[in-house]
Amino acid sequence: MVNGFVDKGHGWFRQWFRKVWRVRGGGLYACGFAVTFVVLEVGSLADDVLGIGAIFTGQAIEFFLNFLMDSLMNTLKAFMWPVYAVQYAPPWGAIGLGVAYWLFPTTLKKPIERWMFQDEPDVIEEPGKGK
Repeated sequence: MVNGFVDKGHGWFRQWFRKVWRVRGGGLYACGFAVTFVVLEVGSLADDVLGIGAIFTGQAIEFFLNFLMDSLMNTLKAFMWPVYAVQYAPPWGAIGLGVAYWLFPTTLKKPIERWMFQDEPDVIEEPGKGK
């Protein structure tokens, strides 16, 4: 039972990550957005789970509205992840972000695409070859 849930969750996460990858251009920005969003959502879910007792006290609508607003704010914050990286430790954050943008396409992009599109082998294009 647990393995089936984990396998389904992995599939759902990969499908969501593919959508983010395609919409955000398939680079470091897409990865940063996805990672930032997941981290922020996990933090929000921890707060929401602690407040789940509100559902049983008749505050279900307020609980779901808070959850919706948290998710919307997390999405907006995830769009701005490069700002957080630069502000983390100026000027080293900006230097690190620049190095990451320089190294990402040559080191991490292909392995991430292989994992993400392993069931769609024709999606990964070779450099210099168009479809």
